[in-house]
Amino acid sequence: MSEIAVIGAGAWGTGISIVLGRKGTHRVRLWAHEKEVCDSIAQRRVNEKFLPGCSIPDSVSPSNDLAAALDGAQIVVSVMPSQHCRSIFEQMRVHVRPGTLIISATKGLEENTLLRMTEVIVQVLDNGGQRPRVGALSGPSFAVEVAQGDPTAVAIASQDEELAHTVQQEFSDPSFRVYTNPDVAGVELGGALKNVVAIAAGVCAGLELGHNSVAALITRGLAEMTRLAVACGGRADTMAGLAGLGDLVLTCTGGLSRNRSVGVELGRGRKLPEIVASMHGMVAEGIFTTRAAIGLAKSRRVEMPITEQIDTILHKGKDPRDAIQELMKRSGKSESALGG
Repeated sequence: MSEIAVIGAGAWGTGISIVLGRKGTHRVRLWAHEKEVCDSIAQRRVNEKFLPGCSIPDSVSPSNDLAAALDGAQIVVSVMPSQHCRSIFEQMRVHVRPGTLIISATKGLEENTLLRMTEVIVQVLDNGGQRPRVGALSGPSFAVEVAQGDPTAVAIASQDEELAHTVQQEFSDPSFRVYTNPDVAGVELGGALKNVVAIAAGVCAGLELGHNSVAALITRGLAEMTRLAVACGGRADTMAGLAGLGDLVLTCTGGLSRNRSVGVELGRGRKLPEIVASMHGMVAEGIFTTRAAIGLAKSRRVEMPITEQIDTILHKGKDPRDAIQELMKRSGKSESALGG
């Protein structure tokens, strides 16, 4: 049996552990920062805090101890919020064996360094000897639907072909289909940047602007995401796939999207601190990714008008209706895949 450690017991980490645990061919250890989450899983086989109502297989063992969770793990799945990735991997470093497959399932960017999560992981784990074996898992995947067994398709991105095929084999089951993709930058940036566009889609919904507005936003948001991904070494066709368009449509239109929900409340006039306080520990990665995306775009000289307006709403208190109006008043452009 495979030994797999899932580090992070939020909704998505718990959903992944359910996928792995229900196969019956894995021993899964799920590390949770919160002791009450471990107790809930151990005693009632459910994560009441982050994924209530979804039964967790007996093959999934909760742990509040990083060393114990990582002991003997052949595959480590990283599912912590992006702002905690570096600090947690620094704690993990002495417990991760050389050659362990590290899979990042976090959809975000590190705000200060502008690095993707696999870049953070490599930076922390690379001691000048054997380079860490890393990949990124992303795609349209609401945790509760994954946990319920609704048909879901995602992508595993890695330049390590053996890693990608191993993850494809180990993670796939009749309701969870995994595709391989060598474009790590594209897959990770798609997963991170779509959260920003989802906040914008939520703003449109909160302002009651109608379906036309959201359709236009998704289309131009995809063009914006593609420009930055290509400038960072990603492929345009990746952005038309599961980790790009697929995840973008899901988070911009699905009622379960936390990022869209944040945008809806902003559009209705609530302030960001109040919205975050009401989320009870749940994380909307787009709040953090917006600022990082602005920095990354400037470093690559890429125009990202939607992201810029969301940044002014989130971090400068701009009125959402004024931000939408500014987008509509921009000078005329020619529509093309990468045009502004």
